[in-house]
Amino acid sequence: MISLDTIEQARERIVKHIRDTPLVMSAALSELIGTQVSLKMEHHQLTGSFKLRGASNAILQLSQSERDRGIIAASTGNHGRALSYAAQAMGARATICMSRLVPENKVSEIRRLGAFVRIVGSSQDDAQEEVDRLVAEEGLSMIPPFDHPRIIAGQATLGLEIVQAMPQVAAVLVPVSGGGLAAGVAAAVKAVRPEIKVIGITMERGAAMKASIDAGHPVQVEEHRSFADSLGGGIGLANVWTFQMCKILLDDVVLVDEGEIAAGIRHAYEYERQIVEGAGAVGIAALLSGKLAHVEGPIAAILSGGNIDMALHRNVVNGLRLVREANADNTNID
Repeated sequence: MISLDTIEQARERIVKHIRDTPLVMSAALSELIGTQVSLKMEHHQLTGSFKLRGASNAILQLSQSERDRGIIAASTGNHGRALSYAAQAMGARATICMSRLVPENKVSEIRRLGAFVRIVGSSQDDAQEEVDRLVAEEGLSMIPPFDHPRIIAGQATLGLEIVQAMPQVAAVLVPVSGGGLAAGVAAAVKAVRPEIKVIGITMERGAAMKASIDAGHPVQVEEHRSFADSLGGGIGLANVWTFQMCKILLDDVVLVDEGEIAAGIRHAYEYERQIVEGAGAVGIAALLSGKLAHVEGPIAAILSGGNIDMALHRNVVNGLRLVREANADNTNID
């Protein structure tokens, strides 16, 4: 487990390197759900996602010699962007390994931040194998995307912000992939108020953490393209931290399908005036789907990232609008 003291130390360490993002009540969702729903606007983070918290906490604890050797990581996009940003700010060289499933907008932004990019294979596991090879051959310093106590402690600072901004919160909805965010947020909020429910939300296609919890041990899953591309990838068969923490601390893990994720993206734009990526919209998606009817409020939902390809975003938003217009036309004709 990660202690509250460790989380508070991480917060002090990274405070000058991140943004304390706002927590804003959603009138639309609150009316729909029948209880207060607030949105943690983490997609407003400096690199567009929560990943900067863990990346900053990890890099700041490296020795100068470790930084000088160069930093490397596997990523589905947002960890790589955060690591590249933090490395550039601290004068370190970053190498980011990604699979072919990572959207081009995330790859190009990582390159813009000055990192070396290696596209390897068709899964997060393939990218991690390349990381392991380069660590062995070139002595680079690896910063994992989720399964490391420094990463988890950094992400956990988000949980502290939620509880402090919303003391009455009864449930927190957190996106789940490898589990760094979910484990950290759960550790933080339950250390302050153990009765708070922490619900993990992930996509149906390739839900590695959910499958692993159900099996009782880490398992591999097949990766698929998804609107929630940042939630793709496995948790690692040798997972040390996040699997056990999520298994123990999460009160539930809820799955949403691609149509529900698209609806979450559209709701965020049309009603909240927020542009979020699929992974950032899964909490809204779960609320809209009715799959959280058993969850009592007040509720805080984390919008974990906004690094969506804008062409995709336009297609998702316009797709619903066209359907609505067609339905309206049919109604008028009838």
